[in-house]
Amino acid sequence: MNLIAKLIGHRWAVCALLFFATTINYIDRQILSLLKPILDEQLLWTNAEFGMVNSAFQGAYGLSLLGFGWFIDRFGTKIGYAVSIAAWSVAAMGHALVGSVGGFIWARVALGLGEGGNFPAAIKAIALWFPKKERALATSIFNAGTNVGAIVAPAIVPWMAFTWGWQSAFIAAGLAGLAWLFFWIPWFQPPEKMKGLTPQELSLIRSDDAAGASESSEKIPWGQLLGYRQTWAFIIPKLITDPVWWFFLIWLPDFFKQTRGLDIKKSWVLLVTIYSIVTVLSIAGGWVTGHLAKMGWSMNRARKGGMLLFALCVVPILGVTGASDWGAVLLIGLAGAAHQAFSANLFTTVSDSFPKQAVASIIGIGGMAGAIGGMLFPIVTGMLLDTYKASGNVAAGYGILFAFCAGAYLVSLLTLQILNPRLEPVRMKTA
Repeated sequence: MNLIAKLIGHRWAVCALLFFATTINYIDRQILSLLKPILDEQLLWTNAEFGMVNSAFQGAYGLSLLGFGWFIDRFGTKIGYAVSIAAWSVAAMGHALVGSVGGFIWARVALGLGEGGNFPAAIKAIALWFPKKERALATSIFNAGTNVGAIVAPAIVPWMAFTWGWQSAFIAAGLAGLAWLFFWIPWFQPPEKMKGLTPQELSLIRSDDAAGASESSEKIPWGQLLGYRQTWAFIIPKLITDPVWWFFLIWLPDFFKQTRGLDIKKSWVLLVTIYSIVTVLSIAGGWVTGHLAKMGWSMNRARKGGMLLFALCVVPILGVTGASDWGAVLLIGLAGAAHQAFSANLFTTVSDSFPKQAVASIIGIGGMAGAIGGMLFPIVTGMLLDTYKASGNVAAGYGILFAFCAGAYLVSLLTLQILNPRLEPVRMKTA
């Protein structure tokens, strides 16, 4: 890691570590949906039961986000991230030991309880290591790991499942997470403690918030955080938009199978293409707002101008059910990229508005809200699709779901503007 840091700078080396952790995280999340066609034959579960299994993960994930948000603000990014990834890696491997619907529910609960530290820790690390003008780009880069995970998983998980059995995919993902710890634990430090960091890079990192530079363990009560409109400006958009991304991750393999007759052996190329599009365009989306800020736009105007563009890019997904296979790929890829770019900028509004010792807690609270939406949406999705499948028109059910996706981001941006119109720093008292 020290060699990488010398080549690209310590802050971008940190970003690279976050990227790889997020990639592993999203491979873990994708495995079950990719194995659904195989497990359908073994477990004979309905769409509603599959939705319940994923809902169990979301419920546990939401509680974990809340707990890890507090834990990371209290004990620091390094310890919080290490505990999280160790827990979710062990839980991922635990999936290989189950063989029933009930067993998968408990396995997903364990995975969700471990994964809650990923985004609070990563966003706080970005706030520690990057000036505001670079945070959207850095967040987009590490968040691109979600897309790379979604690219890698369809390419390797079916092959592993058919070659060594479906259990092998879960074991490999867990081992990858444990391997990551061998880089994170000995190397990561806050900027002030990082060996080899040049005074010039430290000055850049602290260029716009020198007064509150260090990572503090000073606790700010959740009740106090919930009293700020700026907190709700993050919570409500997360509640609305997170279910869209979970819908893509969980149901796209089934969408291609049920509406186009493409099983995973045929649809994996389409899925890999979708997430390849998402990866490239989402990073470009993170660059947009930083570029606008460098052009002289205020951070508020640049952030929200970019978010409006991204919200509009999701709207064409209304036509996905009537499109050709590759037309659907392009529409879903564009919408997925827009989601990731929108999400990256939504995350940065927290570090734009709040001091560092509050960032992980607010990310955790908002993430819990997103997980609640993600918990309810698979249940509704499964019930809706079972209903339309019984009537022989499952494509119409998917049409309703994509219509929700199309409007979610415009509603979220309007909510953000009403509750946090200027993205001004919040002045708060610590406990």
